[in-house]
Amino acid sequence: MRNILLLFVFVTQIAFAQKTILHCGELIDVRQLKMNKEVSVVIENGKITAIENGYITANAGDKVVNLKNQTVMPGLIDCHTHLEDQIGANRIVKEFTENSADIAFASTVYAKTTLLAGFTTVRDLGGSGVNISLRNAINKGIVIGPRVFTAGRIISSTGGHGDPTNGLRDDLMHDKNLNSNVANGTDECRAAVRLRYKEGSDFIKITATGGVLSMEKDGAGAQFTEEEIRTIVETAKDYGMKVASHCHGAEGMKRSVRAGVNSIEHGTYMDEETMELMKKNGTYLVPTIIAGKSVADSATKKPGFFPEVIARKAMEVGPVIQNTFAKAYKAGVKIAFGTDAGVYAHGKNWMEFVYMHEAGMPALECIKAATLSAADLIGNDNIGVIEKGKWADIIAVDGDPSKDISVMSKVKFVMKAGVVYKNE
Repeated sequence: MRNILLLFVFVTQIAFAQKTILHCGELIDVRQLKMNKEVSVVIENGKITAIENGYITANAGDKVVNLKNQTVMPGLIDCHTHLEDQIGANRIVKEFTENSADIAFASTVYAKTTLLAGFTTVRDLGGSGVNISLRNAINKGIVIGPRVFTAGRIISSTGGHGDPTNGLRDDLMHDKNLNSNVANGTDECRAAVRLRYKEGSDFIKITATGGVLSMEKDGAGAQFTEEEIRTIVETAKDYGMKVASHCHGAEGMKRSVRAGVNSIEHGTYMDEETMELMKKNGTYLVPTIIAGKSVADSATKKPGFFPEVIARKAMEVGPVIQNTFAKAYKAGVKIAFGTDAGVYAHGKNWMEFVYMHEAGMPALECIKAATLSAADLIGNDNIGVIEKGKWADIIAVDGDPSKDISVMSKVKFVMKAGVVYKNE
């Protein structure tokens, strides 16, 4: 018995002592915005334990991954996704025909697709609450997907973007169960934040202005008072949560920034005054350019794809986002990468890099926005960089993104917390 126990201890020690060594042809330093040639990254127990110049020799039992012909970088972070859904022509009908189990099964596919596209961490900006269960299932290893930080259900105002009964018949429009994510006045706003905390949300998402993909006529007007937003922010802070604010119109943005939100999502009609407020308060912009282009394209080229009220807003709002992003970036507003995945097909998140670069952001800064800056917005310093002591979230692409940003579509290697999920 003693010999068996000693053997078990010996084998266990070997297992934990095993290292994975990545031989990287190019390694992006997202802090210094530079490319380092011929680097070895050593990983043990899910963390980075060493970074060495040159290709170091492995010991017996160590695993070596040859990435000498690839560009290696931290696992990417998308700060605005919706893993429960993917847009389609029957989107509104699905809300009345799909059960929670249907949503959950589909979400596992979208989650895996996202991870294999190189996004090892995401923020989920709101759904039915299935996103909380998805996060938990991924954390337990039941489902393959990125590390998820989720808002759970969003907080909306009556008739606002995110009010699920907009456009429905009268008896449904006033059904309290269907309106459970609606809050009006400071007392209800405070209670809504506390309920999200109870449900298991990681942060809060509010809709401070009108939106595109909702059955309301106004896609940009302010929909919460500044006092209501401040109550949400202060309550969220009490519970250790940050606040993301969906905003298309400038007035809603100003109220949100003055009230202390951590990020403005979309920012379509941002003006110079808002940019100065965001710089003063350190508020991030999460631009979602691809979402704007995608909905505008569908509304223009696919008659009947959206209801008329949505199609009109898609054609008005969608084309504006990229130009606004360009102005905000040049003005010095902090940028965190986000795409609104689910509004377009999951797995194509990489296209946001192309659109950001087209708008004037250098390629390595685009990658920084999807790594170091995104991690800062989330509030987790274990991700977003390849450094000793950090979690081993690492990807590799074919080609040099500093010369051709479109190679971000060619993800050949994905590691999350030291586990390899893709190696081509």
